[in-house]
Amino acid sequence: MRMSNTRRNFLQSSAALAAGLAGAKSIDAQATGQGAAPPLKPASELQVPKMKFFNVEISRMVLGTNPFYGFAHYNNNFASAMKEWYTQDRVCEIMHQCARFGINAFNYVNLDRAPRDWARFQAEGGQMHLIMQVVAGDDAVAVAKALKPLAMQRQGEVVDKAFQNHDMNSVKEWCKRVRDLGVLVGVGTHKPEVIAQVEEEGWDVDFYSGCVYNRTRTVDEWKKVLSGEMMEMAGDIYLQSDPPRMYKVMRQTRKPCFAFKILAAGRIPDRGIEQAFRTAFESIKPNDGVYVGMFPRAKDEVRENVEIVHRILARG
Repeated sequence: MRMSNTRRNFLQSSAALAAGLAGAKSIDAQATGQGAAPPLKPASELQVPKMKFFNVEISRMVLGTNPFYGFAHYNNNFASAMKEWYTQDRVCEIMHQCARFGINAFNYVNLDRAPRDWARFQAEGGQMHLIMQVVAGDDAVAVAKALKPLAMQRQGEVVDKAFQNHDMNSVKEWCKRVRDLGVLVGVGTHKPEVIAQVEEEGWDVDFYSGCVYNRTRTVDEWKKVLSGEMMEMAGDIYLQSDPPRMYKVMRQTRKPCFAFKILAAGRIPDRGIEQAFRTAFESIKPNDGVYVGMFPRAKDEVRENVEIVHRILARG
């Protein structure tokens, strides 16, 4: 019995579609290290250099948390894409991949699905030091007891609001309470002047985390910076003149510092990524590090970042 041209064309089209879907799954699997794709390249020969952080050694590149839970700092579409792509399987796989490259510290935040993802990572044998961001609603005592972090920092958003409201004493009191928990105490911020004030007043803190872009200016502050103009996304304006100001205060303190958003929340184009890493490490102290979030949907971003950091720090 002869096959009709219509049926033959349908079967050929179906076969092509199936092959295309299989290829797409293979590409996605390679990007995430999951599925039937070949295993990720061995990482043992490529390790992120370490630094002394009080009584432990941690990687100078610390895993950031924002992409895991859709905190894109761009727009809702990008945030949704991150959150949908980052299933628990993928979060744990990326954390294990980072660990294989010697990244042994995680800038954890106790939001969304994070506690369950962290518990699974540990159950699978994963180990990292937690440098926790503590948000406004967190009970620091309960979180410290449950997760036993190495360090806890007051989240930058909370600190910046206190600074703008002339209520830095509330942050200082928080630091005093956390000191009694037996963990390292830090202050996060997006504002160089916050670190300068804490230093000048001699607070009992161990480290700072500073966003290199001051993205928490008030509307009036933005208008002053932008000569009266106002951009549509006031909360996520990234000025090229901001990083040098944050790096300057980091160099001026003897306390360890962690720079974050060194890639401007993904705004740095691919051709500029290595230079942004190089600028960061050349601008901070030898006992300072960086927090970097990873979103390897389109490429093996984890390995790429590790190769860049290794090239800068291990070879100069």
